[in-house]
Amino acid sequence: MTTRRPLLTAVAAGTVLCALWFVPTAHATPERPEKQQDALAAAAAPAAQELAASGGVDTTPYVFGGIAFVAAGGALVTGAARRSRGAAR
Repeated sequence: MTTRRPLLTAVAAGTVLCALWFVPTAHATPERPEKQQDALAAAAAPAAQELAASGGVDTTPYVFGGIAFVAAGGALVTGAARRSRGAAR
């Protein structure tokens, strides 16, 4: 079992890297022609005014989601540490 563990870790890391390969990137330059961009900006003006009037974006779900993921990660690390101590005895 000990010889397979590094192989499984490498496969898991490779899978994560391959999945991240398909995440779209953000570009600072516009991809649309200027006329089309101006038309889209005019259509989005009410939404932009509403965002400016509200003062910001509601980030509450992101904060709670981040806390949940950190807690889950901490629980996994704690469980792994307890297992490794128990196996060493």
